[in-house]
Amino acid sequence: QVQLVESGGGLVQAGGSLRLSCAASGSIFGINAMGWYRQAPGKQRELVARIITGGVTTYADSVKGRFTISRDNAKNTAYLQMNSLKPEDTAVYYCNTNGVAVTSIGKLNYDYWGQGTQVTVSS
Repeated sequence: QVQLVESGGGLVQAGGSLRLSCAASGSIFGINAMGWYRQAPGKQRELVARIITGGVTTYADSVKGRFTISRDNAKNTAYLQMNSLKPEDTAVYYCNTNGVAVTSIGKLNYDYWGQGTQVTVSS
C-alpha cells in the first residue's frame, strides 16, 4: 500500500509564493510519475505539473514560467514551487503518483491521490 502526505498549502497575497510537498511512502518498488493537479470550485480537476522518471516535466500553460516541479527520488517526494501567484490559482491542489508497489501477491501497478491541500491567493 502507498500513502501520500501533502503539505505546504495556505493563504498568500497575489504575487507571493508557496511551496507544496508530496511525500510517498509504503511498499513502493518504483515511481513512474508524480504530479500536482488542482480543482477550483465549480471546475474540473486539471493538471498543473507532472514529473516522470528521468526528470521530464509537463506544465499547464497557465503556470509555465511561474511554477516549478521537482522530485527527490531518495525521499520519494515531489515539490511544487509556486511563484507569482494569482487569484486564479486558488484551488485545492492534489498530489498524484503512479508506479509499482510490492504486495503480498507480487508487484502491482498503483495510482494514488493525496487528500488535497487548499491554496488561496488573495487579490
